[in-house]
Amino acid sequence: MSAPDAASIHDDRPAIPTAAQARVIDAALCSFARHGVGGTSLQMIADELGVTKAALYFQYRTRDEIVFAAAEAELARVETVAAAAEAQPSKRRAREAAIRGIVDLAIERRRTVGSLLSDPVIAGLFREHEHFHDVMQRLRDLLVEPGAGPEGDVRLAMLVAAISGAVTHPYVVDLDDEILRAELLRLAHRFLGLRR
Repeated sequence: MSAPDAASIHDDRPAIPTAAQARVIDAALCSFARHGVGGTSLQMIADELGVTKAALYFQYRTRDEIVFAAAEAELARVETVAAAAEAQPSKRRAREAAIRGIVDLAIERRRTVGSLLSDPVIAGLFREHEHFHDVMQRLRDLLVEPGAGPEGDVRLAMLVAAISGAVTHPYVVDLDDEILRAELLRLAHRFLGLRR
């Protein structure tokens, strides 16, 4: 499946899902975590929910709509992290809150969602997605020094990819969440050149 065209599916900021749609999204996210977005069919999502494929059509017209809604749900979680960090009283505290929020979110979702935002289908979907770019720019402003140029973009991309990849890696699959959290926080600070 190629990445759906966000503009043809929804406005850049979709409506909040209904309870039934949220259940479809949760089922889709579980299936995406196991099979990847490209490897997940409507039937797999229906099976995860314990309903018929036809029942899904009452909530979403196409698989692409489900993919988009699931990606938006995860992006909303990242946006919540950015907003909480931006509310901090100082740049230092804002940066700390952003790092901790990203790490906490990755750990919280590591067994069900994994690295959804780095999935090739999702990456293609968000390539031209204004809301995604806005959230990523907010994280960049929190975590990267002004004037860092392309190096700042690469640094942020590597940090986010490293965290999301690390939490799902087979080497740490059985590692206690608190140990993993401590190591990720330590290494994120080191990567960004920050003292703790």
